[in-house]
Amino acid sequence: MSKIPTLRLDRLLANMGYGSRREVQQLVHAGLVVLDGGTISDADERIAVTRDLPERMLVRGRPLDPPPGFVLMVHKPLGATCSHKEAGPLVYGLLPERWRRRDPAISTIGRLDKETSGLLLMTDDGTLLHRIISPRAHIPKRYHVTLDRPLTGDEAAIFAAGTLMLEGEDKPLLPAHMEALSERSAYLTLTEGRYHQVRRMFAAMGNHVTALHRDRIGDLALPADLEPGHYRILSEAELALIFQSAKGP
Repeated sequence: MSKIPTLRLDRLLANMGYGSRREVQQLVHAGLVVLDGGTISDADERIAVTRDLPERMLVRGRPLDPPPGFVLMVHKPLGATCSHKEAGPLVYGLLPERWRRRDPAISTIGRLDKETSGLLLMTDDGTLLHRIISPRAHIPKRYHVTLDRPLTGDEAAIFAAGTLMLEGEDKPLLPAHMEALSERSAYLTLTEGRYHQVRRMFAAMGNHVTALHRDRIGDLALPADLEPGHYRILSEAELALIFQSAKGP
């Protein structure tokens, strides 16, 4: 059994964005930090950082934020960007301001471009982040694609062949699965993530993507009741769904 990590209370709360260590000490001295129903009086007290800590600790009368090592499921809205290099509001602005001061920082697991909506994952766990985005993982990601012109009927076979070359590249795409939903819409499932890949694949077929929405990563689906701009923390069982259909090591 792995040992449960512990941290001094002032360091834990400072790393979670509640303020500097001095400000956290002031919170403690004011009686504003409660654990298991009792007020903590010593900011130096070492706290076991367990998954259930938000259920046991209150700060200023509110449940503690998720401790380090969590994963968020975000319904990314159109117009929000994942990169500081793109213009527009950042997806980080969807989170509480305090969370943007956390150490380790919260990062997106991969990216969706500004004009793509849907399932986006965010975490402060660097090891997990790299495990999910690693090219060797081959975790499938499904997109709902809306097109400008009707499908011609040969797209699915071409995408599945693993021979399609995108403009400006010298390596063919891995096989991808397409399921036509109507003459102008389809599901497309990829196991790699090249720059604007879905849009470029349909451009190579002489078509134009007018709307793009990611609804699934591995076997983890975006819940119908998670509205655009909203988020929630993944459970261990939901996290396992991401890797369930992966074909990599």
